[in-house]
Amino acid sequence: MATVKLLSDEEAAAIPAVKAVFDDIRATRKTEFINNFWRALANDPANLKRVWDTLKSVMMVDGAIDPLTREMIYIAVSTANACQYCIQSHTAAARARGMTDAQHGELLTIIGLAAQTNHLALAMQVPTDPEFEVR
Repeated sequence: MATVKLLSDEEAAAIPAVKAVFDDIRATRKTEFINNFWRALANDPANLKRVWDTLKSVMMVDGAIDPLTREMIYIAVSTANACQYCIQSHTAAARARGMTDAQHGELLTIIGLAAQTNHLALAMQVPTDPEFEVR
């Protein structure tokens, strides 16, 4: 259950700053759907705008990392942070960007392996090899 109110479209429309962000989300994503994450953030219009602007500047720009890979990284980080909502929403986004079942399976295998080896290295307090340091 949410710890904050999820603003309806009617409530969002009554707050100009929230309406502007929701309108931008709809235009940018070419959809009428506003997901619950944005509806929850709408309780703080300034934070809503900041997070949306940041998301656009990282996830929706041309760069060296393609959009599907960005979504897959987001899934991995969300898994490490145990964010069920983000895992679900970014898995849906990755699938919309063409992630196949095979890619998803490999991603889950990599996430599981990384979690295992990360925990082992941390538990054993293995010192970093000098060869891995940036010079």
